[in-house]
Amino acid sequence: MKTVIVYESMFGNTEQIAGRVADGLAQPGVDIALRDVRDVGPDDLAGSELLVVGAPTHAFSLSRQSTREDAVRQGADPSRAGFGVREWLNTLDAALPATAGRPRVAIFDTRVEKVRRLPGSAAKRAAKELRGKGFEVLDRPSSFYVTDTKGPITQGESDRAREWGAGLLQLVRGRRNRDAS
Repeated sequence: MKTVIVYESMFGNTEQIAGRVADGLAQPGVDIALRDVRDVGPDDLAGSELLVVGAPTHAFSLSRQSTREDAVRQGADPSRAGFGVREWLNTLDAALPATAGRPRVAIFDTRVEKVRRLPGSAAKRAAKELRGKGFEVLDRPSSFYVTDTKGPITQGESDRAREWGAGLLQLVRGRRNRDAS
């Protein structure tokens, strides 16, 4: 089963969570490609059965050019400011030919723990966009927490991300079995 994990990360926290999700998915027979959103291409997506998308929550949604520039002012790597998941989602239809099967999708975000109960998240916005493009979203979007804008990841969240990845594998296998019946 080919799985592609695409992430956007300004301070490295979302990238770390993506890596832990990959750890949870790592089983015999699962081919995992972990890609920064700036580097993912159509060949990466071709033939994939599962697409996992991860993004940081900026201003209760997916990042924008202005919010990424603000992150750079706070110390993020300037090379990460030019392109994010929001823009990448707009290119997804061109990256997956209409004749190709679409992978099932799972979405996560990272967000600051102190705003845990506030509405809006990058994952919810990405899920809405992907459903609108005809993708099957496997599970409710998931949020993983960081202590502050720059991190670090809140205690226990790395393990929870690994467990979530393992759970996604079970969901995909269950759907595959259901579809075969």
